[in-house]
Amino acid sequence: MTQSTSAAAAKVGLLTATAIVIANMVGTGVFGSLGFQVAGIPSGFPILLLWLIGGVISFCGALCYAELASMFPRSGGEYHLLSETWNPFVGFLAGWISVTVGFAAPIALNASLMGEYLGNIFEMKRLIPVFGLELRLYVLVFSIPVVIFVTLIHLGRISFIGKFQELFTYGKVALILVLGLLGFVLGTRQPVSFLPAEGDFDLIASGPFAISLVYVLYAYTGWNAATYMMDEVKRPERNVPLALLIGTAVVTALYLFINASFLYSTPIEDMAGEAEVGLIAAETFLGPKGSVAMGILISFGLISSISSMVWAGPRVSAAIGRDHKGFSLLSRANRNGVPAIAILVQSVIVMILLLSATFEQLINYVQALLTISSLMVVIGVFYLRIKRPEIHRPYRAWGFPVTPALFAIISSYVLWFQLKDRTTEFLYGLLTLGIGLVVYLFLPAMKSNQGTKSE
Repeated sequence: MTQSTSAAAAKVGLLTATAIVIANMVGTGVFGSLGFQVAGIPSGFPILLLWLIGGVISFCGALCYAELASMFPRSGGEYHLLSETWNPFVGFLAGWISVTVGFAAPIALNASLMGEYLGNIFEMKRLIPVFGLELRLYVLVFSIPVVIFVTLIHLGRISFIGKFQELFTYGKVALILVLGLLGFVLGTRQPVSFLPAEGDFDLIASGPFAISLVYVLYAYTGWNAATYMMDEVKRPERNVPLALLIGTAVVTALYLFINASFLYSTPIEDMAGEAEVGLIAAETFLGPKGSVAMGILISFGLISSISSMVWAGPRVSAAIGRDHKGFSLLSRANRNGVPAIAILVQSVIVMILLLSATFEQLINYVQALLTISSLMVVIGVFYLRIKRPEIHRPYRAWGFPVTPALFAIISSYVLWFQLKDRTTEFLYGLLTLGIGLVVYLFLPAMKSNQGTKSE
């Protein structure tokens, strides 16, 4: 079988595409942010409203991405969509962030967190000297081996990768549902109301509510994941929009359910200000072994998150290699039709980050740039409706222009908060963009193989 034939046959369906979206979204954020929310908003209804608003905003973004993805059904995520909507230069800068640290840093963070949870369970937190560095034992025993294992999985056949992704993603969903049910069944009901109570609307109008919304939206990031690997999805103009919308809706329901369970079963004063609220809640209604169960649950779930980003990130690199001669090596596929060089390059970057432990700072400084990228995509829906109304749109964003406007307004607020709170990190992000600008402008060979614009 030729490489092209293999690649052409390598397609996954709606179930796997939806799993990619869910896996990208559901990480540790939902298990760790509630404690900081209840510290300033000690009431059930405003907390659940926060998570509902976060889901609605994310759904609005998914609606917009769905329209553009149906118009331009090709892998690459923001790189491809911004190239098509605005121009190749804007798309390249978005892709540059993704290729360098946009995916590698979150993968490193998730792998490190997975190792930390398992390290707590198996008491492997001592420091080990490696190449002059002192690393936590759990990084060597759990984090790095998991990254290598997942990387090897993603060098295989697309059909097997899809099954692997489905297993860990839907297994994670099942475990969250079981944990939430146990909270309601075994937990002791707390004096918390999920309906509006006296003082709730004052809390909703407060500063802590607005600040908490920013962190809730962080927990929802990843709803655009299926746009990165559209070439590997059957009928992408139909299935990718559906995956975005179904995945976002499912995660919204999961987030509401698990947070309601925590609030129902765990005293607010025990969770207030605590980072590991999931462990606290599980220990409350499952006893001393509850935190062990929660640690295993989170570790299991993080494998699906790592896998989804190992899948998505190299597709951006491959798309850049497809369009720019200087990066053509990144587009090379193996006999299974997957971009093997791009996958290996990303994994090497992840290993470097795990060994240097700089990924948390990297995530802070790329976060604002990723917000700008998604904002530019959504604004592009307005632009194309006016500038290129003749383009065939298999899917049109429901609720236009209200839904994209709502997303744009909230994203602008989040961006302002990021710039104010993380000014130094944002400046480092601009430096990274500056390097991308130099690469694009001063290496003419990089600008060959153009022709990405749809007619």
